[in-house]
Amino acid sequence: MKLAKKTALITGILGQDGPYLARLLLEKDYKVYGLIRRYSNPNFSNTDFLGVTGDVEFVTGDMTDEKSLMTIFKLITPDEVYNLAAQSFVGVSWEQPKTTTEINSLGVLYLLNAIRQVCPGARFFQASTGDLFGNNSINGIQDEDVPFKPRSPYAVTKLYAYWMAVNFRESYDMFCANGILFNHESPIRGQEFVTRKITTGAARIKLGLADELILGNIDARRDWGFAGDYVEAMWLMLQHQRPDDYVIATGEVHSIREFLQTAFKRLELGNWERYVKFDPKFSRPTEVHTLWGSPEKARKTLGWSPKVRFEALVHMMVDSDMARLKA
Repeated sequence: MKLAKKTALITGILGQDGPYLARLLLEKDYKVYGLIRRYSNPNFSNTDFLGVTGDVEFVTGDMTDEKSLMTIFKLITPDEVYNLAAQSFVGVSWEQPKTTTEINSLGVLYLLNAIRQVCPGARFFQASTGDLFGNNSINGIQDEDVPFKPRSPYAVTKLYAYWMAVNFRESYDMFCANGILFNHESPIRGQEFVTRKITTGAARIKLGLADELILGNIDARRDWGFAGDYVEAMWLMLQHQRPDDYVIATGEVHSIREFLQTAFKRLELGNWERYVKFDPKFSRPTEVHTLWGSPEKARKTLGWSPKVRFEALVHMMVDSDMARLKA
């Protein structure tokens, strides 16, 4: 007798992580549903890029409307729910704190309430962030024992969501897991993010489509991984026998300056300083200087480790942007 397929719902499926997660789940023979916003004109370019658009069943709803979420859960009764929906650009969170709060904080509360009332046996993953730590660390490293100290409206909203997931786990015995995801990138990262801004800008300069790249602070240091690796960690968290919270990171740290050097070197552009200019408008009211995660708990408990290292990630993104622009 053939077992029924597992069913998963992915919110935020049209962003960066959603298409990678959908591809992984489809490879594991899941029935995958993707939540897209009601009244929007959806952009399927990311799911098209990974070739999964036709294999996902899209449902319309609103993260800020609890009733619409309940309707969706009654319709599909998922086994697993992956919440990737967010206003995830840190810079915008100062300009739009209300919208960021409604989606990143209240949206998670509504989602958890809907699961509890309609399908309390569903396993829930919350995409959290290394930004929760701010500049706090232990000997420069951030793991699950480091106290949180968010330094942006974005990080504050994510802190609310983190603790709400923990609260539902402890209060209602629900399977809720937080993935404290450090910076992770890919060829489908939004172009407003500095990594993609660099790889696209370098490719444009190489092809003669631009002669400069304008950035803000390039001394910030980040632990950068590959989104395709990080979605595997999300899945592993929901397969474990008990729910818990995990830092997902590479354990390596690099500056934006190093990212620039690696991208420009890939295209044999010589000294990147000839092309890069700085504009203080890209600076933030409060800076997080270093985010450097320890993935030891995920490695020991889940058997997870990143496969794509820093240089390979930058090369992947640069090569992809070159191919796009040439086309």
